[in-house]
Amino acid sequence: MKIDRFEDIEAWKAGRELSKVIYQATRRPQFSRDFSLVDQIRRAVVSVTSNIAEGFERGGDREFIQALAVARGSSGEVRSQLYVALDEGYVSQDQFDELCGKALAASRLIGGFIKYLQGSALRGSKFKGIC
Repeated sequence: MKIDRFEDIEAWKAGRELSKVIYQATRRPQFSRDFSLVDQIRRAVVSVTSNIAEGFERGGDREFIQALAVARGSSGEVRSQLYVALDEGYVSQDQFDELCGKALAASRLIGGFIKYLQGSALRGSKFKGIC
């Protein structure tokens, strides 16, 4: 499969889904009152998809891999902040498991994509032709 747009990248799609569920969770009344945590977790989750998109659009292999590494780190940051939300009672254990699972899935997709690109002969210009 050829990737012409960042929107075609599976890791970006997983990050988008993660953003959706994090925004939903942070709208809940008790969670939404913790302005600092809400701001921090939302910034981290937006960073996942933003870095994938930015890295792809730059078109260079090293820049893209670096941006993917930042996106993966942001996914880890979301997971860490979810522990705070769990400990403070903002999310239930079931909600935590679901949210954390989505963050971990996004992180794994990003990590797999990084490994693929590091081992690939593809270089530059939007990585056309990668799957």
